[in-house]
Amino acid sequence: MAGLLAIGVVPVPTWADAGTPAYLSAAATSDGSYILCGLSGTLDILFRIPLPARGHAAAAHPIRPEAVAFARRPGTFAIVIDCVSGKEKARLNAPQGRHFYGHGAFSLRGNWLFTTENDYEAGRGRVGVWDVVAGYRRVAEFDSGGIGPHDIKRLPNSETLVIANGGIDTHPDTGRTKLNLATMQSNLTYIEDGTCMETAVLTADHQKNSMRHLAVNTAGDVAIGMQWQGDGSAPALVACHRRGGDIVHATIPDDMLRALDGYIGSIAYAQDGASIGVTSPRGNIVDRYHADDMSLTARSTITDVCGIAASAKSFAITTGWGALGFCNNSHPSMGKATDLAWDNHLIVV
Repeated sequence: MAGLLAIGVVPVPTWADAGTPAYLSAAATSDGSYILCGLSGTLDILFRIPLPARGHAAAAHPIRPEAVAFARRPGTFAIVIDCVSGKEKARLNAPQGRHFYGHGAFSLRGNWLFTTENDYEAGRGRVGVWDVVAGYRRVAEFDSGGIGPHDIKRLPNSETLVIANGGIDTHPDTGRTKLNLATMQSNLTYIEDGTCMETAVLTADHQKNSMRHLAVNTAGDVAIGMQWQGDGSAPALVACHRRGGDIVHATIPDDMLRALDGYIGSIAYAQDGASIGVTSPRGNIVDRYHADDMSLTARSTITDVCGIAASAKSFAITTGWGALGFCNNSHPSMGKATDLAWDNHLIVV
């Protein structure tokens, strides 16, 4: 170290310095406090870092061992955490008249962070742009292409962003109350350099479906998890999209669709991109779909399951009652429950 310092070369920390986590997840502890955890590929807890309030999702920097933990919607803050020291590096505050939606994405090299936001007076979705090199200073924003932007992902090996605009208008004065269900319209937008390049819209019979969560495979295909806002049963809750094409909905028997209770909590592609895993904490269900034809291939029942991410064993999953495990195409293998209540999302580092 002394020799490196003498010649002006200082080692740059990497995720290996934080224990090489495979995943990040927010959680609540038994004493009612909140933390962000790093998990290994075998779902061992590598670190626990305190959060000031309940977290939702996180964004992992592509190079540096730091993460942005987002407050649950309609939160107005996000915390940048050094995952080696556990210290707060910066705090992002939503501009006046905005709130975050709990998700964000880094640019390819990690120089920029993009956050989904609600301009609640205008009733319009925005994307905030934060300069990472300058200490996460907010430098710009652009239109999300819809109302209620929730999840945001970056297509692989590109700077193209894909956004799930859930279509639901909310206002902090009324909390999480949905203000426009009669006229809501969800969409999927692809944005390059702040400009919307393509929009995919649900058909009229799916108008009350709210696109919430996304997964992207290495080919750039996008899987979509939705939440039904209408009366009766949802026509579908899982779909996929490829740029230039139409949204393709999953095929599933009516009774199995009803069992999802109108709600998909998280969604993920398997590592090989051949299958899609989704969770429904309301239905206590994990479903797997064939990515090519969106047919249902397997179903498992797991109480209060929500977090899901790709793993070497198909999918890693977490639950609100503290369990972690893996779900392959046959049966789930759940580990011992922890003293934590895992929040909605399991984020791949």
